[in-house]
Amino acid sequence: MTLAESRGIKGPTEREAPGEHDGGRAHPGPLEYVKIGLILAVITAVEVGIYYVEAIEDALVPILIALSALKFTLVVMWFMHLKFDNRVFSWLLAGGLALIGLLLVVVLATLGGGLV
Repeated sequence: MTLAESRGIKGPTEREAPGEHDGGRAHPGPLEYVKIGLILAVITAVEVGIYYVEAIEDALVPILIALSALKFTLVVMWFMHLKFDNRVFSWLLAGGLALIGLLLVVVLATLGGGLV
Protein backbone atom coordinates (compact mmCIF):
# COMPACT_ATOMS: atom_id res chain seq x y z
CA MET A 1 0.00 0.00 0.00
CA THR A 2 1.33 3.42 -0.95
CA LEU A 3 1.08 6.57 1.14
CA ALA A 4 -1.49 8.04 -1.29
CA GLU A 5 -3.66 4.92 -1.02
CA SER A 6 -3.55 4.99 2.77
CA ARG A 7 -4.65 8.63 2.79
CA GLY A 8 -7.44 7.94 0.27
CA ILE A 9 -5.96 10.18 -2.43
CA LYS A 10 -7.08 9.21 -5.90
CA GLY A 11 -4.56 8.90 -8.68
CA PRO A 12 -4.80 10.78 -11.99
CA THR A 13 -6.77 7.98 -13.65
CA GLU A 14 -9.18 7.60 -10.72
CA ARG A 15 -10.23 11.23 -10.43
CA GLU A 16 -13.72 12.25 -11.44
CA ALA A 17 -14.23 14.74 -14.23
CA PRO A 18 -15.00 18.28 -13.00
CA GLY A 19 -18.65 18.83 -12.34
CA GLU A 20 -19.69 15.17 -12.41
CA HIS A 21 -20.32 14.34 -8.75
CA ASP A 22 -18.95 17.28 -6.82
CA GLY A 23 -22.04 19.48 -7.21
CA GLY A 24 -20.34 21.65 -9.83
CA ARG A 25 -21.85 22.60 -13.12
CA ALA A 26 -20.93 20.41 -16.04
CA HIS A 27 -19.73 22.05 -19.24
CA PRO A 28 -22.25 22.33 -22.05
CA GLY A 29 -22.51 19.88 -24.89
CA PRO A 30 -22.29 20.63 -28.61
CA LEU A 31 -26.03 21.34 -28.89
CA GLU A 32 -25.80 24.19 -26.37
CA TYR A 33 -22.94 25.74 -28.34
CA VAL A 34 -25.06 25.59 -31.49
CA LYS A 35 -27.92 27.30 -29.62
CA ILE A 36 -25.62 30.09 -28.42
CA GLY A 37 -24.25 30.45 -31.96
CA LEU A 38 -27.78 30.83 -33.30
CA ILE A 39 -28.59 33.42 -30.63
CA LEU A 40 -25.47 35.36 -31.64
CA ALA A 41 -26.51 35.15 -35.30
CA VAL A 42 -29.98 36.50 -34.45
CA ILE A 43 -28.48 39.40 -32.49
CA THR A 44 -26.20 40.17 -35.43
CA ALA A 45 -29.19 40.11 -37.80
CA VAL A 46 -31.01 42.53 -35.48
CA GLU A 47 -27.98 44.83 -35.53
CA VAL A 48 -27.90 44.82 -39.32
CA GLY A 49 -31.66 45.37 -39.51
CA ILE A 50 -31.57 48.25 -37.02
CA TYR A 51 -28.94 50.00 -39.09
CA TYR A 52 -31.44 50.45 -41.92
CA VAL A 53 -34.31 51.80 -39.77
CA GLU A 54 -34.32 55.56 -40.27
CA ALA A 55 -36.82 56.25 -37.46
CA ILE A 56 -34.26 55.41 -34.75
CA GLU A 57 -31.31 57.17 -36.34
CA ASP A 58 -30.65 59.26 -33.21
CA ALA A 59 -30.51 56.21 -30.94
CA LEU A 60 -28.60 53.98 -33.36
CA VAL A 61 -25.17 54.14 -31.72
CA PRO A 62 -26.31 53.41 -28.13
CA ILE A 63 -28.49 50.52 -29.35
CA LEU A 64 -25.63 49.01 -31.36
CA ILE A 65 -23.23 49.43 -28.42
CA ALA A 66 -25.70 47.67 -26.09
CA LEU A 67 -26.21 44.78 -28.55
CA SER A 68 -22.45 44.47 -29.05
CA ALA A 69 -21.93 44.36 -25.28
CA LEU A 70 -24.57 41.62 -25.06
CA LYS A 71 -22.82 39.57 -27.75
CA PHE A 72 -19.45 40.12 -26.07
CA THR A 73 -20.86 38.89 -22.77
CA LEU A 74 -22.39 35.78 -24.35
CA VAL A 75 -19.13 34.90 -26.10
CA VAL A 76 -17.06 35.35 -22.95
CA MET A 77 -19.48 33.51 -20.68
CA TRP A 78 -20.07 30.49 -22.94
CA PHE A 79 -17.22 30.08 -25.39
CA MET A 80 -14.51 31.13 -22.95
CA HIS A 81 -16.19 29.08 -20.16
CA LEU A 82 -16.42 32.00 -17.72
CA LYS A 83 -19.93 30.84 -16.82
CA PHE A 84 -18.44 27.70 -15.30
CA ASP A 85 -15.59 29.38 -13.39
CA ASN A 86 -15.63 31.10 -10.04
CA ARG A 87 -18.15 33.96 -9.73
CA VAL A 88 -15.31 36.37 -8.88
CA PHE A 89 -14.18 36.21 -12.51
CA SER A 90 -17.67 37.13 -13.69
CA TRP A 91 -17.75 40.11 -11.35
CA LEU A 92 -14.32 41.23 -12.55
CA LEU A 93 -15.51 41.04 -16.14
CA ALA A 94 -18.70 42.97 -15.40
CA GLY A 95 -16.84 45.59 -13.38
CA GLY A 96 -14.22 46.05 -16.08
CA LEU A 97 -16.87 46.32 -18.77
CA ALA A 98 -18.76 48.93 -16.72
CA LEU A 99 -15.56 50.95 -16.20
CA ILE A 100 -14.78 50.83 -19.92
CA GLY A 101 -18.30 52.03 -20.71
CA LEU A 102 -17.98 54.87 -18.21
CA LEU A 103 -14.60 55.82 -19.66
CA LEU A 104 -16.11 55.85 -23.16
CA VAL A 105 -18.88 58.21 -22.05
CA VAL A 106 -16.42 60.54 -20.27
CA VAL A 107 -14.01 60.68 -23.21
CA LEU A 108 -16.78 61.28 -25.75
CA ALA A 109 -18.33 63.97 -23.54
CA THR A 110 -14.94 65.64 -23.09
CA LEU A 111 -14.15 65.60 -26.80
CA GLY A 112 -17.64 66.69 -27.82
CA GLY A 113 -18.69 63.34 -29.23
CA GLY A 114 -22.36 64.10 -28.64
CA LEU A 115 -23.10 60.90 -26.71
CA VAL A 116 -24.12 62.79 -23.57
